[in-house]
Amino acid sequence: MKLPARRPWLRCRSTTRETFPAALEGAFPSPRFLFRQTQWWVDWSMPLLGVTVLLVTYSALLLVLALCLQLCGQPLKLHCVHKCLLILTTLVVAAAFVALDLKWAEQWQSARISLQATGPFLHIGAVAGMTLLAWPVADCSSRTRCAAPKVLLLLVYFGVTAALYLAPLMISSPCLMEESQLPPKPALAGHRGAPMLAPENTLMSFRKSVGCDVRVFETDVLVSADGIPFLMHDETLTRTTNVREVFPARATMNGTAFNWTDLQQLDAGSWFLEKKPFHSVQGLSSEEKGQARTQKIPTLQQVLQEAKQHNVSIMFDLRPENHTDYQSFVNVTVETILQSGILPQLVLWLPDGFREQVRRQAPGFQQIYGLKSSWNETESPLRVNLPYQDISTEEIGRYRQANVSVNLYVVNEPWLFSVLWCAGVGSVTTNACQVLKEMKRPLWLLPRSTYLMVWIVTDCVSFLLILSAFLLLQ
Repeated sequence: MKLPARRPWLRCRSTTRETFPAALEGAFPSPRFLFRQTQWWVDWSMPLLGVTVLLVTYSALLLVLALCLQLCGQPLKLHCVHKCLLILTTLVVAAAFVALDLKWAEQWQSARISLQATGPFLHIGAVAGMTLLAWPVADCSSRTRCAAPKVLLLLVYFGVTAALYLAPLMISSPCLMEESQLPPKPALAGHRGAPMLAPENTLMSFRKSVGCDVRVFETDVLVSADGIPFLMHDETLTRTTNVREVFPARATMNGTAFNWTDLQQLDAGSWFLEKKPFHSVQGLSSEEKGQARTQKIPTLQQVLQEAKQHNVSIMFDLRPENHTDYQSFVNVTVETILQSGILPQLVLWLPDGFREQVRRQAPGFQQIYGLKSSWNETESPLRVNLPYQDISTEEIGRYRQANVSVNLYVVNEPWLFSVLWCAGVGSVTTNACQVLKEMKRPLWLLPRSTYLMVWIVTDCVSFLLILSAFLLLQ
């Protein structure tokens, strides 16, 4: 079986951009600054999204009104207030795209998979829109006496319409299949536990994820100055602990510079209730909030015991990879795992550094790769852990045929999970395990024969309506 083409330059690691875009600092106070000053956490994305939706809806209604006036033969006289609001809409939408590009530039890579999820429905909507435009276009054409503008208008309109009629030839979605062909539901890996329900990388978070039926604990490991592996995503402790209060002079130091006695003094849960990184925090009960406030930084040993108890696999990054003592970090981590008594096959070893050494020390560990070009083709079964943006649904299918187990991160939205499910991905790392757990099937699944019928009917109805408009208005 021919495997997908490799890209040796692609290094896939889970990263999170925690900072507010520098380019927007002048326009908006950063959420972190406002929180420090007012103790009120403001996420600018939601108000901006709400304003944008409101303005775009207003503009769409204005367009519909203009079409109605045009059909009635009434002159279009736009009030200056409407002109200002339309200009504001244009500026807000442009600013939104710029902000998205600055803060989530990597998400543009997911545009293709977004179109695969929405393409069939966008086609129907676009055809409906062009059909509605038939009346004003026909009216404008009948009123135009000059041949050149008239021909140009009709060529553009019918050219775009014809392209939309044929667009389904270019639409490829993995969810266009018979239900009998649907692959098994992807397994869930809890991204730092269940971070929408509890503070990330805490025992509470991993216990919550067990309730979501996750099959893998995904986490991040640092090693303390006295050789204790513990859970922490960031290399510093400032985001998810109260280290600024307990050790203000050492707050920005690397987490590996603290010994375990120091780390045990830190509160690893209160930030979750104060910053509310997810809207689901507001739905926690008083008991759950009280439990969150008591969370401490857990050791790797503690989480291994949880995984062992619930027969759940564990996968982690070992940081920081550029540390001078990284080899000793690897050694102490492997030793901790072996001493825990967890079944070796439940350990998905992700760190690339000193992998061959780990393979010799613990041959039972399952090797999983974050590099498309790094796996050994003689090893079976193969496992890869990649960002969903960096692999196409076609590649997922080829990996599946080649018996390569694919885990993609970070998948939170049901529509995205649905597309990856249809594509045949083996598992996904998610923050929203409580949401994806409830999905019994993809959001939509359409046999190709049914979609073909919908396509033909939509195009035929549209053609008849457009033809009627031009015949009636000539």
